[in-house]
Amino acid sequence: MRARLGAGRTSIEVTGHEEHERGGRVCAAVSAITQTALLGLDQVAAQHPDLVSVEITQEST
Repeated sequence: MRARLGAGRTSIEVTGHEEHERGGRVCAAVSAITQTALLGLDQVAAQHPDLVSVEITQEST
């Protein structure tokens, strides 16, 4: 996971966590935590659209 800050923006990138634990448990945990954080940020943006905006993108591999 990598977070970058700059020019009033924050970027979070999650890569390389696939199959690090047998059965994909780490992958599932990282995905669940990341998605929960993004959903929370999306709710904050919905309540304060003049202060916060959220753009969620997923790159296909």
